[in-house]
Amino acid sequence: MKIASRMAGIEPFHVMELMARAKALEAQGRDIIHMEVGEPDFPTPQPVIEAAQRFIAGGQVFYTHALGLPQLREAIATFYATRYRLTVDPARIVVTAGASGALLLALGALISPGDEWLLADPGYPCNRHFVRLLEGVPRPLNVEAATGFQPTVEKVGAGWTAKTRGLLVASPNNPTGTMIEPTELARLWQTVRARGGALIVDEIYHGLTYGVDAATALSISEDIIVINSFSKYFGMTGWRLGWLVAPPHLVRDIEKLAQNLFIAPSAPAQHAALAAFAPETIAILEARRDEFRARRDLLLPGLRKLGFRIGSEPQGAFYIYADSSELDRNSQALAEKLIEQAGVAATPGLDFGDNAPASHMRFAYTVGVEKLAAGLARMEHYFRG
Repeated sequence: MKIASRMAGIEPFHVMELMARAKALEAQGRDIIHMEVGEPDFPTPQPVIEAAQRFIAGGQVFYTHALGLPQLREAIATFYATRYRLTVDPARIVVTAGASGALLLALGALISPGDEWLLADPGYPCNRHFVRLLEGVPRPLNVEAATGFQPTVEKVGAGWTAKTRGLLVASPNNPTGTMIEPTELARLWQTVRARGGALIVDEIYHGLTYGVDAATALSISEDIIVINSFSKYFGMTGWRLGWLVAPPHLVRDIEKLAQNLFIAPSAPAQHAALAAFAPETIAILEARRDEFRARRDLLLPGLRKLGFRIGSEPQGAFYIYADSSELDRNSQALAEKLIEQAGVAATPGLDFGDNAPASHMRFAYTVGVEKLAAGLARMEHYFRG
């Protein structure tokens, strides 16, 4: 059986091997503090659970429209009005099987074989793999701490070729937690638009920002494609539900893809998500955001004290991207030593691209402050002896 040639360019999540080792150690009775997983430890908010239970109890669990429940699309539009003071036509909103499904639909409607797309390196690995899956060519833009690990107009201009069709950015970003200033995002859009390209902005960590409010790219232009999710701020990772907001002329093509690829998003998840915007749910989520900020404010100085260098502090999400080169020249080897000898799991830079991965690690503050403090103490004992 011959494997498709595209698979040579699609790498596994290397962190999964680290997670498997952590599980094996836990099965042996070891206590492992998990800072590798990009999934909050908070349970799904109770109003969301209750909404799902009521819907399922009714037994009418059938396919929905491929673009999502009309009432959920309306609720998302209302969310944009209340959170961002922005009017978004519900007809432009597509409910999807997670943000990954949203990104796949958007890129599927835009990429022809051989098209090049610019992406930040370091960046979320699935982005480049989706481009490759669709027979496009991912072109990394090496970004540094000096620019918040975000692409600049100059880098985009220098990286753009006759084959380039678009730019994909994330704000806040994974793995760095950094954001793009609205004025800079507008400049990036102008640069892309002037070249006849498309801009996709990943906003899945909106709501989880600290000391700064995130402005949606939709306020710049309705021709920008925005991806969002119920996984991060809304705490619904396992429900696999997201959305995208598309330019009007693109919605029909995205709908055709959605019909063929997914038929429809999960009906129980959609009915549950209707409760995600309720005032009592938002109150829970805002309290959790305060907790995430406390976790960040504990971990950030703690890592620096250990010798990790953090050139650009995270403004959002729940990650810290740290330069580990003064502690070990190989972050993969360091990650293995930390889990084996200190009982701390963190993600080496290998998963996030080719831009100095051996010099960086990602720490996720997705566990409570007590565990984070214990993890820091364990690492201090490991480094200091």
